[in-house]
Amino acid sequence: METDIFNNTALDVSFWGLVIQADFVVKIVMLILLIASIWSWAIIIDKSRKFIKLKKQASVFEAAFWSGDSLEDLYDKQANSPEHPLASVFVAGMYEWTRVNDKNSLSNEKIQTGLQERIHQVMHVAVIRELENIEKNIGFLATVGSTAPFIGLFGTVWGIMNSFQSIALSKDTSLAVVAPGIAEALLATALGLLAAIPAVIAYNRFSNSLNSYATKLLNFAGEFEALLSRHLSEQDDEQ
Repeated sequence: METDIFNNTALDVSFWGLVIQADFVVKIVMLILLIASIWSWAIIIDKSRKFIKLKKQASVFEAAFWSGDSLEDLYDKQANSPEHPLASVFVAGMYEWTRVNDKNSLSNEKIQTGLQERIHQVMHVAVIRELENIEKNIGFLATVGSTAPFIGLFGTVWGIMNSFQSIALSKDTSLAVVAPGIAEALLATALGLLAAIPAVIAYNRFSNSLNSYATKLLNFAGEFEALLSRHLSEQDDEQ
């Protein structure tokens, strides 16, 4: 607590005191940064849980897929409500396979014509759709990471301007006159960094996790296509 020698009023230089005494514009800047920080942390917590869950679900599903059990049985379990991206890609491919393969009126040659291309296409679309769902809101972290320091810098510049105005009005360069504006400026800068740093770190981490999961989905789609292709070849050999 310091005293303004001109107004004989106490200046509260604590954190909350600076917030309360800050200029209206600086308060708006602080509010924006606070909202951005809270939203960022909400996304960080949600996506962290999601990626952990996706990793566990992928391990369980891949174990079931490569267990040697009937793919038709696995499809029957997942068809109505696939619970994760790998299951969704599997269901998309199996749906096309079973839809065409169940048409007994078609000859084997007609079944094979374009079937592999259609299976590839539907699984490719499923992969893109699932990745878009996972990626949702991650871009906000990049936005916060790149803009929050500049928003904080705006608050800093405004606070310094207030300090110079106080000096001009009081014609005094004492610390009691300069300190409040400088403190507001530094607080705005700190809040900008507080919002930006976790957002940047989280964005880089989630981007790497998303790339790894995208590779997993694409690899699974390729392996599943190869498996269905072998089934088609075996059906052709039997006939």
